[in-house]
Amino acid sequence: MIADTTVWVDIERRLVSRAALATASAGEPVFVAPVTIAELQYGLSRATTEQQRSRRLAALSEVKAMNCLPIGAETGEVFGRLAADLDSRGRPSKHRTQDLWIASLALQHGLKVLTQNRKDFDDIPGLTVVLLSP
Repeated sequence: MIADTTVWVDIERRLVSRAALATASAGEPVFVAPVTIAELQYGLSRATTEQQRSRRLAALSEVKAMNCLPIGAETGEVFGRLAADLDSRGRPSKHRTQDLWIASLALQHGLKVLTQNRKDFDDIPGLTVVLLSP
């Protein structure tokens, strides 16, 4: 499964435990997407206090040590089809770009998406979404 950025942010904020992540993944390997690293780096770069910066740096370092699935040509094709499908069904893709990249990687590799925000992924056909409980 691929863990959405919301999972890592909530772990960093101590709203979700690592035990909850282990339970939700049920022994399946957990991957990250390059866009998750980008979003976490953005958060680190925008930190306003040293404490916040330290927590975010630790979270980013931990995520970067995990298996990161590359975005390639096939992922781009999946993304393009998915975004067009959502747009044609009146479910605009414009403001969901990062989530659609994560979903595209999951669909490409036949993986589930683990998230704290189910509504970002629920309307994506063929995608299995797992909600992470605290």
